[in-house]
Amino acid sequence: MTTSTGRSDGRALLPFAVFLLFYLGLSLWSGDFYAVPMPTAFIAASAAALIMGKKPLEEKVEIYARGMGNSNIMLMVLIFILAGAFAAVAKGSGAVDSAVLIARHLIPDRLLASGIFLVSCFISLAIGTSCGTIAALVPIAAGLAANSGISAPLMLGAVVGGAMFGDNLSMISDTTIAATRTQETAMKDKFRVNIRIALPAALAALVIYFFTVKSGSAVPEPAPLALRDFLLILPYAAILVCALCGLNVMLLLFAGTVAALIIGSCCGTLTLLKGVGIAGKGTLDMAETLIVALLAGGLLGMIRHNGGISWLISKIGSSIRSARGCELGCAALVVLVNLFTANNTVAIVVAGPVARDLGAEYGCDKRRIAAILDSASCVAQGLIPYGAQILIALGAAKSSGIAVPVNELLGTLYYPMLLGAALVIFIIAGGFARKREKGDIANA
Repeated sequence: MTTSTGRSDGRALLPFAVFLLFYLGLSLWSGDFYAVPMPTAFIAASAAALIMGKKPLEEKVEIYARGMGNSNIMLMVLIFILAGAFAAVAKGSGAVDSAVLIARHLIPDRLLASGIFLVSCFISLAIGTSCGTIAALVPIAAGLAANSGISAPLMLGAVVGGAMFGDNLSMISDTTIAATRTQETAMKDKFRVNIRIALPAALAALVIYFFTVKSGSAVPEPAPLALRDFLLILPYAAILVCALCGLNVMLLLFAGTVAALIIGSCCGTLTLLKGVGIAGKGTLDMAETLIVALLAGGLLGMIRHNGGISWLISKIGSSIRSARGCELGCAALVVLVNLFTANNTVAIVVAGPVARDLGAEYGCDKRRIAAILDSASCVAQGLIPYGAQILIALGAAKSSGIAVPVNELLGTLYYPMLLGAALVIFIIAGGFARKREKGDIANA
């Protein structure tokens, strides 16, 4: 196994160790896994990478800069910027509230837990952010739990699980973007493979919620629906349809942002000037993600040039004997990185290049690898108690007057658990499934 430099040196991975010690060590010491900003940890690791080796500093900085400027990283950055603008404008126009209201009218009271799971799935699939979905729905879920007698941890678990479903599959999710860009595959092809992992897990979770919840007392009636509510969700619906039809994602996001701005202005929920300001803020809100992507690209560029990636591939590959083993190895790799970074996008950005090289070595379908990376990272992110998703859910519930112990919430996260089981079955299923998927995609 070789890289572009033909070198293999395990010492090149030392910056990764610096990153983990800096981020994880200080987080454990402080008792807060968000006390150390992710960009700061990457800066420390990058400094270690630039110190290593005998080449002049100017030459090492040039190698680092080339890693940052990699075309995949730059395309990822552009998509993140547009995704931030679209999500902010759509939310500012009231589209999220309208989507929740419409779904609430469609859900019978006795199906509240399974219904809130479906609402969470739909919204996260539409807006591409699990954190935003959780922040929007947890106050509603907490209120419904308080008025219906349904277990609050169960309702929160349904919201978090549904949010991870959309995070895994959405065309504008940063994990989808990272997975498809690192594997150099189309989003629609990754979706067609990924849905075969996520949908069975979601259906199984839906069944569990259906049989777990018994009819409770009456719950508050939702506000009346208006024509405006259906108009406001049109950008979401258009993005889903156009993305599945293969429209360029950057054009898709730009057009969706403009459509949300125009519809919001026509419906009176947004002025043109306010919408432009919200779009700008949305792009700025992606700053940390953008910086992490750039720094990770530079760090990986240095590590790859110095032979670290080649060494890692050779070590992982030494225990791999088949395409199935390669897929299991890629899943394990992204889960491991996710556990230490508490960020599924960063885990994919870091593990993606290694997975791509391993996949090429063992003849794996890159669309399967992209789906496996995204799914495995969502399993880890949806279950770690120090992840942003669970912390936001607990915090929002507490702000709504309901304190939920983290251990009780973890016990109701059925979807991430089932997604993990579905992923293992998907990988172990073997040759027939792989051949069928290749044929289906080729004939699509």
